[in-house]
Amino acid sequence: MRAVVVGYGSIGQRHARLLQAMNVETAVVSGRDIDFPIVFHHLKEAVEQFAPNYIIIANKSSEHHSTLLQLIEYHWKGTVLVEKPLYHEEKTLPNDHGLRIFVAYNLRFHPLLLKLRSALKNERLLSITAYAGQYLPTWRLQRDYQLSYSARKEEGGGVLRDLSHELDYLNWLCAGWVRLSALGGQVSSLEITSEDTCGILMEMRECPLVTLQMNYLDRPGRRELLILTDRHTFKIDFSKRLFIQDNHSEVITVDRDETYIAQHTAIMNQQWDRLCSLQEGQDIVRMIDAVERSILNREWVMNE
Repeated sequence: MRAVVVGYGSIGQRHARLLQAMNVETAVVSGRDIDFPIVFHHLKEAVEQFAPNYIIIANKSSEHHSTLLQLIEYHWKGTVLVEKPLYHEEKTLPNDHGLRIFVAYNLRFHPLLLKLRSALKNERLLSITAYAGQYLPTWRLQRDYQLSYSARKEEGGGVLRDLSHELDYLNWLCAGWVRLSALGGQVSSLEITSEDTCGILMEMRECPLVTLQMNYLDRPGRRELLILTDRHTFKIDFSKRLFIQDNHSEVITVDRDETYIAQHTAIMNQQWDRLCSLQEGQDIVRMIDAVERSILNREWVMNE
């Protein structure tokens, strides 16, 4: 197996490090001079000279679509993992693109969510409350937060895209959304152009009431999920690695790299069922667009 990681920011570095640890021959495409054994400055060179089987697109989300189009132009065939979100706005690819594309919603491999999904199989969902927040200046301590893509709406930043894991796992648990209404925007004193807060109210196919709040503001960071069913109350606290069912709680040890390794392993073993497909990734992009339209027009948006 040969893999190419496109982009060498924090997430690109993590993918490259983990693939090397998994004994995958790995190269990086970066426009910068970086300290890595195999580096190409252009994607075409990497495709032609390194001949990868597997490509991870980990550059800015505003560049994901153009990177995929380059792979199609170069007639490369193989498996692609695109960092989330798939695109920063709705885009399409030619029908005959010939790529096997997945989107890196690695929380689908989180032991807490897997345990929850299994526990919900025979449950009737009544309501869900999801929450994710972390103070943006603490995300990447080695870099001024104002210079990150997260701070710049034009580069695909903002909580809707940065924290779209929540949108994906809610769709994954509830079989998609029916309608939604949202409030949000840049409401804090953070010096950014992207939205730092968003609250969404949804009806989903398998749950009549779902609320989600996301922000760049929580100190310390929080990521929690509360689910009520006819028979039980479930709660997940991702930060504390805690799974609660009614009055019983269980701590589940999770290494910070575990979900990423599991995701790469699934791809290399061609175990596609848990991965986020191209279609599912496109659905999240459309959902983000619906949230933004709801905020702008102050209206409910239907999933049509």
